[in-house]
Amino acid sequence: MHSFKIGAICFTVAGLLVLGACSQSEKAADNPDSKSTQPETASTAPPSAERAAATPPTEQGKSRPGGTTIETNGIHLELVPEKSADKTHLDLYVEKSDNHQPIPTAKVVAQVQAPDGKQQSLDMKYDAEGKHYAAVLPGKTAGQYQVKITADISGKKVDGRFTFDR
Repeated sequence: MHSFKIGAICFTVAGLLVLGACSQSEKAADNPDSKSTQPETASTAPPSAERAAATPPTEQGKSRPGGTTIETNGIHLELVPEKSADKTHLDLYVEKSDNHQPIPTAKVVAQVQAPDGKQQSLDMKYDAEGKHYAAVLPGKTAGQYQVKITADISGKKVDGRFTFDR
């Protein structure tokens, strides 16, 4: 009778240990911060035209490296500034929010205010190869730039405000 009680206790403890181990593995699988068996890869952004062509379409809520995203009125706007020694190349992705298909027919204007208060308006032209709109902002003034994007998509106005540091 005594060995029966010890056996039952050992069986119960072993069962609890198995359940606890299963519960921990489920938490690890659900936790995106947990260590993965796949190695992480580091990448460097190639120059603008190459990077734009190499950048796959984004998933909902994910942005391109260095990009800032706004979803407004069913449109996905994403501004990616690339700074060089004497200018900043502005890439703007204008896509449908639901499927991230590029919208190549928009008329896009960027109104930029530099840190020193100077303002300028840039017409952004569509780059079919990179599937984005682009403009070059001359100058190298350090500080925070404010950018207001106005896109006319088949008569529908879409605005977005962005900031970036140089």
